[in-house]
Amino acid sequence: MGLDDKIENTAQDIKGKAKEHAGRATDDESMQAEGKGDQMGADLKQAGEKVKDAFKH
Repeated sequence: MGLDDKIENTAQDIKGKAKEHAGRATDDESMQAEGKGDQMGADLKQAGEKVKDAFKH
């Protein structure tokens, strides 16, 4: 996994956590769901990168 990809995935995960917490604080279920979606997207991208790395070696 390239460093740029790892940084991008981590940033997306952090952004998702921030949205989720902000949604909880403001009782905004839509924002909470969007935050969770961002986190899941980051997790999926990271898993995909790990699979690609496994095939490279």
